[in-house]
Amino acid sequence: MLSLTCKAAIKAVVFLGSRLASGERSSLKQVAAYTGENEHTVGKLLQRLVKAGIIQSAKGPRGGFFLTAHQAEQRVIRIVEAIDGADVFKQCGLGMSQCSDAHPCPFHEDFKPIREQFRDLCHHRRVRDLYEEVNSGLAHLVG
Repeated sequence: MLSLTCKAAIKAVVFLGSRLASGERSSLKQVAAYTGENEHTVGKLLQRLVKAGIIQSAKGPRGGFFLTAHQAEQRVIRIVEAIDGADVFKQCGLGMSQCSDAHPCPFHEDFKPIREQFRDLCHHRRVRDLYEEVNSGLAHLVG
């Protein structure tokens, strides 16, 4: 359902959030290494997240990418909408462009409630919820 870019964006934001308490800022190389993506892709991704106000960046020797306490309270849906757009929650489970209630694909009736539950999850969960689980060891993003 989510693009690979969107998944990488969520991982990047969670990584930055996991460093909020220590006040650390992260370089492009650190974010790329953590997400397992190439630096070029991550650079473009981080620029989009900064432009959308989801993360912050600072230049200079003490610069880097980071999250503010206010941004940690954002809902995950903001990341999804900034990268994949709101229509991701209307897409067909098989990727068909003409799938609808009136013209369903073979997965339509089974996939529709799953897609709606995932949308609700993204509306409910905050960035802080995700990185707190990682920091406490209850969840992992690497591997």
